Amino acid sequence: MLCISTMLTTLTVLLLISFPRSLGCYTRMFCFGDSLTDTGNFKHIAGNDTSFLGTHPPYGETYFHRPTGRYSDGRVFADYFAEALGLPFPKPYLDGRTEMDFQFGANFAVGGATAMNHSFFKEKGISVDPRVGFLAQQIQWFKQLLNVTYPDLDYRDIVERSFFLVGEIGANDYLIPSAVNIPFRDIYTFVPGAISAVSSSIKELILIGAKTLVIPGLVPFGCAPFYLTMFQSRNKQDYDKKTGCIKWLNEFSNYHDKLLKKELHKLRQLYPHATILYADYYGATINIFKSPKNYGFDTPLVACCGGDGPYNFSRSVNCGDAGSRVCANPSKYVSFDGFHLTDAANKVIVDEVVKKLHKKFTGCKRQFN
Repeated sequence: MLCISTMLTTLTVLLLISFPRSLGCYTRMFCFGDSLTDTGNFKHIAGNDTSFLGTHPPYGETYFHRPTGRYSDGRVFADYFAEALGLPFPKPYLDGRTEMDFQFGANFAVGGATAMNHSFFKEKGISVDPRVGFLAQQIQWFKQLLNVTYPDLDYRDIVERSFFLVGEIGANDYLIPSAVNIPFRDIYTFVPGAISAVSSSIKELILIGAKTLVIPGLVPFGCAPFYLTMFQSRNKQDYDKKTGCIKWLNEFSNYHDKLLKKELHKLRQLYPHATILYADYYGATINIFKSPKNYGFDTPLVACCGGDGPYNFSRSVNCGDAGSRVCANPSKYVSFDGFHLTDAANKVIVDEVVKKLHKKFTGCKRQFN
């Protein structure tokens, strides 16, 4: 038995070091977050039920040519970060079966996931789908993966050489309450709790051995067809003249990001040996709305796939439902379904973020491609 165990351990080590594409600075990428990062975990949870967003056509039509559980017509943020790092697309954790499935890392993000524990919402009488979980649960999955996949190895070295994408997350902590008509003046009070949940998860990952962590902020809420439809106003002062986005909703996204950046500054002082970077999703996205033509977009505020109304979004007719409409060319749109972004928009945003992050990595010969 001892010889067999030794052989298996040796084989595992060889597997971990023998793949050319993983050579370089980061051998693996581990992702956490919600639907903007999920590459198929919620689809696994849903099983044969294809009534959910991301599980039926036209999702996936542009790149994969089939629904993969990604909430887009193609790739999502996690995929584009993987491409920038020269790594394969991240495997959804719930779809993994063997060590080989996780040789380049794993994606723990789940569509609909919150940053805060669901108990917070239950105490306030807000219903949350228990299947989607929350950030701390994703961290527990990561720990389980390490214990099961590398039981005979010192996985600290593996973790230290991995890239961690922690987010985007927090949007559902605010979207779910707003969808049941809780005023945003009350939702503002939820933000410190969401930031605290993100901070706690970062601390856990660093204590496990994480050395390189990128933490994205929110995309601008005021530019999403869902919010534009939900909070339509006759008051022109509510809208930004240049972008057409709702100003006060974007101010909310900025508030979340402001608190997040303050917390990341504290964490850098607490853990100087770790590289903790903020990814400015908001800045990269709002630039698109300021100058859409420069990025190849024709209709930035209208959903490619959806129901009726000025933004092609309806709360009663989701993308892919009977009666929904799908655009001919998603690459000309920023929003795919009113909530989530197109493959083209995801690429532009990650490209912009990577340019800013590139110079901030230290002790890394390859960095981003």
